[in-house]
Amino acid sequence: MCGIVGAVAKRNIVSMLVNGLLRLEYRGYDSAGLVVVHDAKLERVRSAGRVAELATKSANTYGELGIAHTRWATHGVPSERNAHPHMSRDLIAVVHNGIIENYEELRTELTAQGYEFTSDTDTEVIAHLIHSHYAQGSLLVATQMALSQLVGAYAIGVVAADNPHQLIAARKGSPLLLGVGVGEHFVASDMSALLQVTKNVVYLEEGDVVEVNLANYRIFDQQGNAVQRAVHVSELDNDSVELGEYQHYMQKEIHEQPQALANTLESVCNSQSLVPGIFGAEANTIFPQVESILILACGTSNHSGQVAKYWLEEIAGIPCNVEIASEYRYRVSVPNPKILVVTISQSGETADTLAALIHAKATGHAFTLAICNVPESAIIRQSKLRLLTRAGPEIGVASTKAFTTQLAALFLLTLVMAKLRGRLNADREQQFLHELRHLPAAVQKVLALEPKIAEMAKHFANKHHALFLGRGMHFPIAAEGALKLKEISYIHAEAYPAGELKHGPLALVDADMPVVSVAPNDTLLEKLKSNLQEVKARGGELFVFADAQTHIKESDGVHILQMPEHAGFLSPILHTIPLQLLAYYVALEKGTDVDKPRNLAKSVTVE
Repeated sequence: MCGIVGAVAKRNIVSMLVNGLLRLEYRGYDSAGLVVVHDAKLERVRSAGRVAELATKSANTYGELGIAHTRWATHGVPSERNAHPHMSRDLIAVVHNGIIENYEELRTELTAQGYEFTSDTDTEVIAHLIHSHYAQGSLLVATQMALSQLVGAYAIGVVAADNPHQLIAARKGSPLLLGVGVGEHFVASDMSALLQVTKNVVYLEEGDVVEVNLANYRIFDQQGNAVQRAVHVSELDNDSVELGEYQHYMQKEIHEQPQALANTLESVCNSQSLVPGIFGAEANTIFPQVESILILACGTSNHSGQVAKYWLEEIAGIPCNVEIASEYRYRVSVPNPKILVVTISQSGETADTLAALIHAKATGHAFTLAICNVPESAIIRQSKLRLLTRAGPEIGVASTKAFTTQLAALFLLTLVMAKLRGRLNADREQQFLHELRHLPAAVQKVLALEPKIAEMAKHFANKHHALFLGRGMHFPIAAEGALKLKEISYIHAEAYPAGELKHGPLALVDADMPVVSVAPNDTLLEKLKSNLQEVKARGGELFVFADAQTHIKESDGVHILQMPEHAGFLSPILHTIPLQLLAYYVALEKGTDVDKPRNLAKSVTVE
């Protein structure tokens, strides 16, 4: 959530700041603002609306040093007075992502010192705190002293009116990176904001503070020691974060799934056998010791973990537990050093998942594996093993290609564990590899059903509630379909295992409650057909996503989308695609903001 962009250069950087914020809109926000240093003064522009409004208001602003921000409200309502940057006595300006947990205590102390607060935010205490230490004469030292008093998570950018070419930035629990230029330097929450100016980037480590000037930069660790961090060349390009021919990023990213899956599976599909080394050099030593698996994830990533539980226990024969990361560290669990802790996160900066991983390690779980889409992210760095999903940047708030590539990565984990445990003979291994190679083409066939799904979506235009049904490893897919629908169309949707209908949800079924069912051609099909008859008998309108040869017939009140093929264990990946498209086209019918749904943020970096 929230976005930060900062720059120091020998040119006007206002348009660069605004364009950077535009690239960060996908993260979710309710207000925007920027401040520049010009003629030894801070010039601040803020807007309670979109970045486009900020661009208009700042059109005549000039500055060679500045910081900018998109805010997602935590403390204080969305408003211009609560928008960042926040200032202290017209001398210090700060932008901040994260939450300061001890801000009330600090606010009381600073108020007693004569500081006046003009917002309801926790961030304003940072500005005043830095100002209170600035008498030391060094913005770097003042910031370091202030940070030592903060409890919570932050990524910050700081400028002072009397330092025309110095920017201080720091991170703890919230992502921030440094962009390296020639005679100019930048900071941002996300690489996409910097593609317009540089592809050279330094990923700041937890607790790092960086002092940025025109000619150079200096990085200090949490203890205040000067450190060197590697400069990476980003593989992102402008095309990957542009809409191109598509109406929305969500639609674009749904259609990018065949390529995203091919990229994720490239190293495996080009080989003749599966080896633990695809998860890291230590996998050969760690995997044979693993007795069970614990998957920690939130939201969509948690759904991928729930599918993986079915795979891991049936194919690999290894016990697997899946927990919501935000709950895991707040309960008493029984640690087992032989458990492999798997964390799943698109961004690799998900606060709850990262905190759960750190907690798991603290309780004695040394075997850790991250499945993530962002190299050098915090979760990747905190884990012994990792597999990058290589989905490319995902801009739409509702996750699509990140989910299916997570499933692909978890299936690889399943196969490797099965092989190590003697449950995957050579013939079966080759069959699974063949199916993985075919997966991108199979997804492409499902995407060809888009026009039919768009027509089906029209039935939802005036609906307010929906039920999603699935059985076995397809129940988490039904849950993901319900999540997508509620995220972007604001239709209240719930998912149930189809066998649970008679245990309560059937009471909700009537003509105004559409029921969406995932109907793969598997061993539970006949039981699912009975569940569907229960819905039909009570006047419910059915929307069935059915595999080939399921022999479910279309009739009055029963709408069938026939899938091109049945993919066996990989069927959950194929059945995900039409549910994503259904949510997308229902949102179009409803007229909602598809890529930036209300109240939601792409990267959840605070609890």
